[in-house]
Amino acid sequence: MRRIVFVLIAALLLAAGCHKKEEAKRYPMQGEIRALDPTAKTATIAAGKIGDWMEAMTMEYQVKPDTEFQKLHVGDKIDATVVVTDPGYYVTDVKVK
Repeated sequence: MRRIVFVLIAALLLAAGCHKKEEAKRYPMQGEIRALDPTAKTATIAAGKIGDWMEAMTMEYQVKPDTEFQKLHVGDKIDATVVVTDPGYYVTDVKVK
């Protein structure tokens, strides 16, 4: 019985060690700010196609860090970086045109 428990524990530890977290992917983005939510630190951005990640569309993005969010105003045209992580995404490195 002890041997079975030992084998099960060893298998679980091995399986846990094999799970590798994917690195974040970064994509350049160009878009226009349509709305801002200062409480949630999110911006609704009408963006063009974002690499192989997303077709052109308008959607809400969290903006990190706060200093990047503070640069934004509705109507601004921006260049930025979208960081895609597991399980989410956010915008950073904002440059207002």
